[in-house]
Amino acid sequence: MNKRAMRYGGRLMALSAAALGMVAAMTLPAAADDGPTRKQLIADCASGEGKCSFNEPVLGKAYLGNFRQVSNSLYNCSTSPATQSIGWSDSVGSTDSVGVSVTAGGKIAGIVDVSVTANYGHTWSSSHEENSSLNMTVQPGEVGWISRAQVMQTVSGTWQTHYDSPKWGHYYWYIPDTITGPAPNGTDGQNNAVVVKTRKMTSQEQASCTAGNRSGRAFVVKR
Repeated sequence: MNKRAMRYGGRLMALSAAALGMVAAMTLPAAADDGPTRKQLIADCASGEGKCSFNEPVLGKAYLGNFRQVSNSLYNCSTSPATQSIGWSDSVGSTDSVGVSVTAGGKIAGIVDVSVTANYGHTWSSSHEENSSLNMTVQPGEVGWISRAQVMQTVSGTWQTHYDSPKWGHYYWYIPDTITGPAPNGTDGQNNAVVVKTRKMTSQEQASCTAGNRSGRAFVVKR
């Protein structure tokens, strides 16, 4: 084989590789960084414009989330301990990897639930609500409140969006995502926690004890 034939053959191979690459680009799913933003794709999933699935979900290990105040505050301006029953309520939702809320009962939550149920045999919930009451004792010159921490868990997977007609140049788009939401109490040995917390009043709060009818008594301030 002479050098001219070798060069000609090399050009044919290069052209064939380029053509195969063009065909692959037209048929394979495209990554979101090639066109639309994550927000645009998720919006199409939520509206139904894109036929979406949440593929290969992987549940992370459950952990106890941060404590946060879930009740009103009890201030004690008296000279003796104050004990009172305080009601509390807590609502915990889910967010995706960029902090966008995953609305309970919405299409996105439903798609994730179907995927998790199919792969793990149990349902996935995007929100949790709970309320109760607790007796709280606050020492003189202190303020108390109730805090709660929820068991949380991540679920990671890949959104696949299929359009009836090409959008942004493709029928299929995919995007990885991780959603963090509440998990059932006891998951992976983790349990929800409700605690009473107290602290010393600030100098400004102590000064307010002499205002109006607060002197010598305990009172509640809404959170």
